[in-house]
Amino acid sequence: MLGTPPAERPAMPAAARPNTKPPVAPRDAAPRVAAAPAKRRAGRPATAVLDQAVITSAALQLIGKSGYDGLTMAALARSLDVAPSALYNHVASKRDVLVLVEDHLAALVDVSAFGAEPWDEAVRRWAWSYRDVFSKHTPLIPVIAVLPVTDAPQTLAMYEAVSQGLREAGFPEERIISSIVALESFIFGSAFDVTAPADIFDPGSMAESTPSFTAAVRSLAEQGHEKPADAAFSLGLEALISGLGALRR
Repeated sequence: MLGTPPAERPAMPAAARPNTKPPVAPRDAAPRVAAAPAKRRAGRPATAVLDQAVITSAALQLIGKSGYDGLTMAALARSLDVAPSALYNHVASKRDVLVLVEDHLAALVDVSAFGAEPWDEAVRRWAWSYRDVFSKHTPLIPVIAVLPVTDAPQTLAMYEAVSQGLREAGFPEERIISSIVALESFIFGSAFDVTAPADIFDPGSMAESTPSFTAAVRSLAEQGHEKPADAAFSLGLEALISGLGALRR
């Protein structure tokens, strides 16, 4: 048998080719949509952004509510709703917080009359403003009164204005700081007096045994001062200004 004629040979199957066309999705299939990136929510962040002004405000509120002893770094962090570590990114210690508070209050004191008005009028305006500022923050007085002014720009600016004014008025340089301290001691004490109760000098059942004092209290009341603390502050301040003026040269 010599083999099958060519016409009668069965055709060889074509080589399988890879299907390169993408699969066709069914007509009823929903088209795929790429997920959009999450959008940032509008509005302020849930946690307050910390800065020195925010920390100072929170510290003042905390001291007003709980006193100086209530001001701790942990309590301050809680009031700001932040972790203590976040607070330490802005202030290194409680002392740093107090310097911020001191500087904030010093910036509220009016020193604009120094260099523009006679020295006694400048001292008068400064002292009244100083007393009014601290009468609203009496828990801070025992702390601020002995807190160094190092690295406190607003506090130093206040003292510079007063010192320059006294120097230009003829105060000996060696008496300028002592004069400021004498005035501050009176101012701080008077700030407490603003918040004193109206009957603070009522002798009660001891009136007969303290006739001179009782008569003086009665006489003051008869003058009808709307704010007796203001009358006392004015009297003491004028005495200080008069006495310091006599020591200028």
